[in-house]
Amino acid sequence: MILKTFELSKIKNDTIFYLLYGKNEGLKSECINEIINKDIGKIYNYDEKQIKDEIETFYENILSGSLFENKKIIIINRASDKIHEIIQDLINRNINNVKVIINAGILETKSKIRSLFEKQKDLICIPTYPDNSDTLSKLATNYFRNEKISISQQNINLIIEKCNGDRSYLKIEMDKIKNYAKYKKKISSEEILKLVNLSENFGLSELIDNCLAKNKNKIMNIINENNYNSEDSITILRTFLSKAKRILKLAIEFEKNKDINKTINSAKPPIFWKDKDIVKIQLNKWKPDKIKKLIKNINNIELETKKNYSNSILIITNFILEKGCSDINN
Repeated sequence: MILKTFELSKIKNDTIFYLLYGKNEGLKSECINEIINKDIGKIYNYDEKQIKDEIETFYENILSGSLFENKKIIIINRASDKIHEIIQDLINRNINNVKVIINAGILETKSKIRSLFEKQKDLICIPTYPDNSDTLSKLATNYFRNEKISISQQNINLIIEKCNGDRSYLKIEMDKIKNYAKYKKKISSEEILKLVNLSENFGLSELIDNCLAKNKNKIMNIINENNYNSEDSITILRTFLSKAKRILKLAIEFEKNKDINKTINSAKPPIFWKDKDIVKIQLNKWKPDKIKKLIKNINNIELETKKNYSNSILIITNFILEKGCSDINN
């Protein structure tokens, strides 16, 4: 049975199996905590690979009772269809006094485990999609209001831009600001920039902006002047993906109204004045179909870098040079 994240109160207390999937790790964590808080029990965390490698121990833990435990709560992280047969077997055994929470990433429509949970009424399936800017803005506004921290909407937009649609990152950044502002009534834009590391990551942001603008000379200068390493890989890809999605949204709007100034001036979240010129160049370089292909390429590059972490920065640098220095949108 499919439930939305705000419908958790509808779940019966005796429900055993839960599937949460999607990229919004922050929202998944909130949902899992809400499910867990309904019961008192010992929590066991497993990784899918760990279960496959230690299957007998896993079954023994679930199926064996204990006089000292009220209920066992089993959380399976990084799950996929590889665990479908094991979950189906547990369902068939009619186990009780256990909660099984499956935390999966993106699952396609044809996914076996997703289909299983969607079709059966006694199984709970909860998709978690990325938070949009409006949702994150409301969360941030309420947070700072409750903490009595004076902060402008422009500064809230700065924080949200860093979070890539995930409230867990937003929470981290807001907590930083809360701790910093403990003895201050108001916090400035400059202080916000430092706290959320946007100033330190300016080189990365500038690199991606010039890649999307296909500014070959600038790209080469930034790469030559900075000593990026494997630890920068995830930050570079998140920055690239975030900016590519923003350009896609703007490109679709620009294709409709044919007015580049109107498109940029009405953008949400707002584009800062210093970024408007380069965004205009980007919009003239990328059509919606090409930027969609680029976003797919970025996701593929992320998978490749995870498999080859030691060479990740080389893979990403080559990708940026390919996309930013080519004369056509390939």
